[in-house]
Amino acid sequence: MRAVVLDGRGSIEVRELPDPEPGDGDLIIAPAAVGICGTDLHLAVGDYPTGSFPVVPGHEFAGEVVAVGSAVRDFAPGDRVCADPNVSCGECGQCRAGATNLCPNLVPIGVATDGACAELVRVPAKVAFRLPDGMDARTGALIEPLACVLHAASRIGPVDGQRVLVYGAGSIGLLAAAYAKARGAHSIDVVEPSPVRRAAALEFGADAVHAPGERPGERDVDLVVEASGHPSAAADALLRLDKRGTLLQMGVVSPTERIDLFPYDLFDRELTIVGSQSLATAYPEAVRAIADLPDLASRMVTHTFGLGEYAEALEAAGSDSARKVHVLPQQL
Repeated sequence: MRAVVLDGRGSIEVRELPDPEPGDGDLIIAPAAVGICGTDLHLAVGDYPTGSFPVVPGHEFAGEVVAVGSAVRDFAPGDRVCADPNVSCGECGQCRAGATNLCPNLVPIGVATDGACAELVRVPAKVAFRLPDGMDARTGALIEPLACVLHAASRIGPVDGQRVLVYGAGSIGLLAAAYAKARGAHSIDVVEPSPVRRAAALEFGADAVHAPGERPGERDVDLVVEASGHPSAAADALLRLDKRGTLLQMGVVSPTERIDLFPYDLFDRELTIVGSQSLATAYPEAVRAIADLPDLASRMVTHTFGLGEYAEALEAAGSDSARKVHVLPQQL
């Protein structure tokens, strides 16, 4: 099979690799659509601590089952499926507590083991889900980022009546704005450098959009969602929070970056800082919820590339013009 291979030092190759064989509990899937996110941008240059190289990227995907292991009973060739990329052990304390994303034995598909930017990918059947009837693969590949937003929502509780500020209008920021709108937020502001993405944020529920450094006011929001991955945004977010405000950190920031933090502010304003990493147990909920967003792919996916154009896909994903970029592995 043909597959994209990253070496963690910036090299991107399309190679011929052996076709994967299913273990007893595995599926072999032919991915039809694979999303690119901030994790992939970091992974491509080796700036992601849990990356294991060389690796085939691709953790947001949907496709068709082409083979099943001998112990698999719930799936058959021809089934259209998506998959939770986080393969946890299910036995450790974190897994028992529902924090499967924090499992010390976690093996994330497309990060620590080969993913879906290939003609074929091996997936444990326990993390696979059938696509809802009539759903196309492009929409199915958006289930993973939606699950990330649903997990983040579970970390902070209700947002109804809150003044919300979102940094970044990539796919996560847009979905966060849409979620806050649907859950009755009082107001939603979005800070984003790209005019194209600012326009998208208005489509997804923002009441106002701003370029970085242009939003007036301090200490006037209840919740900041940092979805840009820029440390300067996280630092600025702390200045925006009103008393008992919450900073929700979703963006992937380089692990070497730091920001200034004044403990007195945490004390004096009773601020809360919450991290939200990946999706924990939210994937099944996202499979159900995405059926209520039938036009999501047409609104979200702005660029598609064949498998051999992965470098161009990464460039587009980091550009001002992209909402969500998809790679189509069966298109060479």
